[in-house]
Amino acid sequence: MIRFALLVAFGFAVIGLSQNTMVTAQEKKDVAKKFEGTLTCTKCALGETKACGHALIVKEGDKEIKYYLQDKGGKEPYHKECCTADVKAVVTGKPGEKDGKKIISEPKVEVKK
Repeated sequence: MIRFALLVAFGFAVIGLSQNTMVTAQEKKDVAKKFEGTLTCTKCALGETKACGHALIVKEGDKEIKYYLQDKGGKEPYHKECCTADVKAVVTGKPGEKDGKKIISEPKVEVKK
C-alpha cells in the first residue's frame, strides 16, 4: 500500500513539473526578439506570392534563414524601399512558425540607411 501511495505521489509530481515546463516554453515563444538581415519583397524579388509581402533573410552561421513578416505587405511605409531592391534592416517581433515557414508576427521594421 505504501508503494502505491508513493507511486501516485511521484506521478502527480511528474505531471506538475511537466505542466510548469510547458507554460515556460509557451512564455518563451511570446517574447519579442531582434533580427538583423536583408529585407526583401516576396512578390517582386522572390516570386513566391501574388501580392507584395516581406521576408527577412537572416544569416545564421553558413545558413540563410528566411522569416516571413506578418504585416500589411505593400501598404507598409517601408515597402517602397525594399520592393525593387533588397535593403538591410532590423526587425523586432515575435518569432514563430506557420505552415512550415518561419514567421515574425507583430514586426517593427527599421530600415538601415
